[in-house]
Amino acid sequence: MTNISRRGLLASGAAAGVLAATGMPVRAQQKGGTLRLGIAGANTSDSWDARTHSDSYMIMAAHGAVFDCLTEISASGELVGELAESWEATPDAKVWTFKLRTGVVFHNGKSFGADDVMESLNMHTAEGAKSAAKPIVSSIVEMKKLGEHELQLTLKDGNADFPFLMSDYHICMYPAGQIEEAVAKGIGTGLYKVEAFDPGVRTLLSRVDSHYKDGKAGWFDGVEIIAINDSSARMNALMTGQVDAVNRVDFKTESLLKANPMVSILEVTGNQHFTFPMLTGLSPFDNVKVRQALKHSVNRQEMVDKVLQGHGAVGNDNPIGPANQYFASDLPQNDYDPEKAKHLIKEAGLDGLQVDLSASNAAFGGAVDAALLYQASAKGAGIDINVVQEPADGYWSNVWLKKAWCACYWSGRATEDWMFSSAYETGVPWNDTGWENARFQELLLTARAELDSAKRKDQYTEMQMLISKEGGTVIPMYANYVDAHSNKLANSGTIGNVFQMDSSRMMERWWFA
Repeated sequence: MTNISRRGLLASGAAAGVLAATGMPVRAQQKGGTLRLGIAGANTSDSWDARTHSDSYMIMAAHGAVFDCLTEISASGELVGELAESWEATPDAKVWTFKLRTGVVFHNGKSFGADDVMESLNMHTAEGAKSAAKPIVSSIVEMKKLGEHELQLTLKDGNADFPFLMSDYHICMYPAGQIEEAVAKGIGTGLYKVEAFDPGVRTLLSRVDSHYKDGKAGWFDGVEIIAINDSSARMNALMTGQVDAVNRVDFKTESLLKANPMVSILEVTGNQHFTFPMLTGLSPFDNVKVRQALKHSVNRQEMVDKVLQGHGAVGNDNPIGPANQYFASDLPQNDYDPEKAKHLIKEAGLDGLQVDLSASNAAFGGAVDAALLYQASAKGAGIDINVVQEPADGYWSNVWLKKAWCACYWSGRATEDWMFSSAYETGVPWNDTGWENARFQELLLTARAELDSAKRKDQYTEMQMLISKEGGTVIPMYANYVDAHSNKLANSGTIGNVFQMDSSRMMERWWFA
């Protein structure tokens, strides 16, 4: 059995064969101690319903500790099995058979099996369910239980990336027949079980005895996750030793962290991008010329320099990042061109443009500053941007997807189809612009089932061009993941770049030195 990277999956044609995982290598890890994390991205509305998770706090607590998925992307970027032991597909990548691990139990003692997988998947397509993973699960037209620990999933169309999609942090596994209780109490199969949970405040977890990952992951006796949304308070908590690690380093105080001999900065380049999505069904954003004018009225390099302090790169209104296999780095750049923006406004039939832009640092660190920089640069194009500073708490439920234009961030996804189907496919819950393009949708379906890597590259390049030129999302910058931790902590030396904090798996992968 071998670990399969996405690149290897497509290049070898292994989608038609057996894909399996061996797990993580054993190194000189030390057991014991309680890890204390100071994490941004918490809300008082947080719950253990993974369908609703959208920010770092609950992604780490659930997907990264309390629950498991069928598959997992390792720190090195390989696809490995989590609750699935192995998987194989028919040559058209349309029918997938998963063999599940045996001997796995939920925190309440219930044994894990095929019924749990099927019921957990059905959660996302249930009537009234508001799940960001609905586009993934709705592609499954039939689920067939082949045994207590084996099931077959038949898709509407072939999808070479399907095993990667099963690692989505929304698709956690819950106990069949007990899902309501599991959501209320946080009952999963993960390395850590819930001892206390105060939404938006604090979570206490303890290590599970006799876990199937014993010897491979989970070195802490317990974990305390403290919600610290304020960036200054979060940095101070690390420097004063109140916590062992924090996410989203505040670049304004980065020099103080670097001057502290007991603290280390952790920075990796991934696909995270900071965005300003506009609802294209609402005026004036329903006019492509207006959208293009706004794309040419932002000084992207200034944002990278002043907001990211150089910890990132200029974006091109394209959600596929430099860590993706088919990243189109040679697309014509949407550069800062006030005169061109003015001309586009006239072509839109307008004398000028006045728009509101909602922002909060809950969207991303420095989002308000970024919005104000946008406001200043747009003045040169005769565009009046009114920056509305929104409350941090409830930002994702009250502003994002609700206000016509706002600040947002995306961690990116490990595959192109995963990113596109999460936020750009017509009708998906997290399409935060509502943008529709017939050619884009046609390419999305075609590329998804295409096993020829060269053809896929051409298809994904055209899709990125369409989004960049016509889409409703301004993506001024790619942002590195910059976290910080006490030097008391140790890791394998290979850090995941799918999400923050070692792909949100710090609680599993790190230990006290």
